[in-house]
Amino acid sequence: MGSDATALASAIRRGHLTAAEAMEASFALAEARADLGALAHLNKPRGRALAGEFDALPGNAPQRYAAFGGVPLVVKDLGAPFLGFPVCAGSALFSRDGLGEHSQLAARFRAAGLCPFALTTVPEFGLSLASEPAVGPVAKNPLDPQLSPGGSSGGAAVAVAAGIAAIAHATDAGGSIRVPAAACGLVGLKPGRGSVPGGPGFGNHLGGIASELAICRSVRDAEAIFAAATIGGVHGPFASPLLEEAKSGPLTIGLVTDMGPDWPVDEARVEAVEAAARVLARNGHRIRPLEGEMVTDLAARSGRIFADIVSINLAELSSRLDFAQAEQMTRAVVARGLGLTASALWASLNEMVYVARDLWRIFDGVDLLLTPMLSGPPLPAGSFPTGHSDTDLHFDRMARFAPLASLANISGAPAITLPFGADAAGLPLPVQLIAPMGQERLLLSIAARLEVEERWTHPFAVAGLT
Repeated sequence: MGSDATALASAIRRGHLTAAEAMEASFALAEARADLGALAHLNKPRGRALAGEFDALPGNAPQRYAAFGGVPLVVKDLGAPFLGFPVCAGSALFSRDGLGEHSQLAARFRAAGLCPFALTTVPEFGLSLASEPAVGPVAKNPLDPQLSPGGSSGGAAVAVAAGIAAIAHATDAGGSIRVPAAACGLVGLKPGRGSVPGGPGFGNHLGGIASELAICRSVRDAEAIFAAATIGGVHGPFASPLLEEAKSGPLTIGLVTDMGPDWPVDEARVEAVEAAARVLARNGHRIRPLEGEMVTDLAARSGRIFADIVSINLAELSSRLDFAQAEQMTRAVVARGLGLTASALWASLNEMVYVARDLWRIFDGVDLLLTPMLSGPPLPAGSFPTGHSDTDLHFDRMARFAPLASLANISGAPAITLPFGADAAGLPLPVQLIAPMGQERLLLSIAARLEVEERWTHPFAVAGLT
């Protein structure tokens, strides 16, 4: 855990290095590992200016003692904007002209001491579980550059896994924080609906299914950035009314391993989930195996709703943007959205409510769900091509790779993934925990208990801590 953002902030606070030195170390590693395609846009002047401002603070300034004081940050090229980093959503339809905006989330990240310096690679409009936009660059998994790091926060995961940055802003509308974190051996918390601010500009673009936070190298980093994003967590003048204190005492954990023939999960990843269950059982928690059909039905319904919401979002955007130069899959999703009738969309929105209700019914009998995150190892680059128009095939490929990802988005439930071992090829074995609304702290406490088993070690150190 020594090479995470918390450790880097501690080193800066203790005077072992300055924020400016940490920033220059990130620049150097970004250039040395440019072949990984983590960054879509590097703004050295802005990064240096923010690091310099931090170093110029007086020694007793409260900002110096923020959770991530002076730590370099990479920002996703899709989601809540940060001043100085105009968002292009991985598309040639936008430009980097101007300074961009500063969102509420960006302000909270900055208050936590983070110093942004770059935008990370995303697929065009976040439409893939790979990060290979036509405008480039192609994001590659640091653990094996022949493999994809996932998407849509793929560049964010590459930057953190490779040590270019210790922490990265990320978004999740259908697994886009959790899938790249899982593919790269990292921690990804998707907050529950309403826990983290989305305004003033990003707001409700995707009907409430999208959440924002970060991809991290440790659970303690995820906990600290969640506290910063929610301004005090359960308490404090700006605390979300949705957040609850973590439950104490033994929990009942619903175990999902057998997803059935239509949703196969490989043996190594099932074994990782079972191993995590055994650890939790030894700690006094009750493990209740659940029939796969209890969640696969919800997963299938969630996938259909996700496709409709994403399609109608881009269709609405097409009234203000000319998509003629967009990628073929993007144009096909726009066409799919334009073809949705009002009654079909209304049916999907109603079904979204029913999915949330039916998941709550499962939570009547368990406190958490423990599930696989991915159905298999990270996929080769090119496994999610966007040069075709078969939207059903595209969405199905994503659902099969991360079968229980979109369930958390459609229901609004918080979910976290973390690595729990390595397979025979040395690739991470991720597990996922899903909780009822308002139970992020419970997720983090259980994830922290699994993390201390130390079944996964980051192969690359963080810039500035080497």
